[in-house]
Amino acid sequence: MPQKHYKILAVNPGSTSTKIALYENETLLFEDKIDHPAQSLAGFARMADQLPMRREAVMSRLKERNVALSDLDAVSGRGGKLPPLRQGAYQVNAEMVDFLTNRPIDDHASNLGAMIGFGIAAPLGLPAFIYDAVVVDQLEDIARLSGVPEITRRASCHVLNMRAVARKTAMEMGRPLEELNVVTCHMGGGITASILRNGRMIDVLTDEEGAYSPERAGGVPCRQLVNHCFSGEHTVLSATRRMRGQGGLVAYLGTNSALEVEKRIADGDERAERFYEGMAYQTAKGVAGLASVVSGNVDVIVLTGALAHSKVLVNWIVERVRFIAPVRVWPGEDELEALALGALRVLRGEEPAHAFVESELPQIAPTLTVQKNDEPGVSAA
Repeated sequence: MPQKHYKILAVNPGSTSTKIALYENETLLFEDKIDHPAQSLAGFARMADQLPMRREAVMSRLKERNVALSDLDAVSGRGGKLPPLRQGAYQVNAEMVDFLTNRPIDDHASNLGAMIGFGIAAPLGLPAFIYDAVVVDQLEDIARLSGVPEITRRASCHVLNMRAVARKTAMEMGRPLEELNVVTCHMGGGITASILRNGRMIDVLTDEEGAYSPERAGGVPCRQLVNHCFSGEHTVLSATRRMRGQGGLVAYLGTNSALEVEKRIADGDERAERFYEGMAYQTAKGVAGLASVVSGNVDVIVLTGALAHSKVLVNWIVERVRFIAPVRVWPGEDELEALALGALRVLRGEEPAHAFVESELPQIAPTLTVQKNDEPGVSAA
């Protein structure tokens, strides 16, 4: 029997752009980026207020590409700042859109993924999905302990790309992801890592707990951090920016560009080499720590994200962790593909789509931190 062909529109909003892609089954038909200049966004107080403009921009671009909306089978958008969700797909409904519009956990660009998708799909009678949202949290109870009763550890990581590359790795190995233990590390502007046991993400290192990165301070000694914050030199905003955006390589070397740092190293800059290797050292230490969660029974370690293009950095990390398990490298990230293929598996009946019912989800207080960069992953909260 011939395989049914599904056309899926993937939508990934960032703070100043909306990326879209059209897939027919596993085949990419086209990918595009719609830029939103700062002046066009200046009049919007909240991300939700941008919905009509963003949706029309996507529909206009589809028209330019001669894509008939009637040809679509589903829309798959980036999952936003909802209460903690299970991994995999959720079908977008009016209740989810209402939450993201009126009660989002964060005023974050990723909130628009579900809203744009629903706005396009619902009038056509088509399903809209989110997949591996940024709030996926299936940590085991023991992983939630922080040492401070008022503070509970939560999952916050590059879950969409992490699970996508873990799935690709499992396919290369000829085994189902659900049979494997995988440590996955995403290295970009922030560095996060996770341990998947039999396909489920049971613990993570957020970009506030693990390695410093090009723009993040990572895990900082608590007492020194408290003293630093209460030194009188900082407001809450300036201290937050010092940890997120102005930390890591930016703080040490004045740049968030790995290419620039590697050029300095090639030119003999020992200071640049020291701080760049320090980032690899801390990343490897985080990977090894997560391996202990499954008593060292790790089938494969996966390195991904933009920094995985750096052979220097990857080699430093591999030297320190290859005793644990083989290492697979997937440079970059392809979140649009991950969104489309997640929806495809649902349409084919290979996995279910969860129902979003707000009253059945854990409730956490909104922080409503406005995101300032164009990274649709971890928020600045």
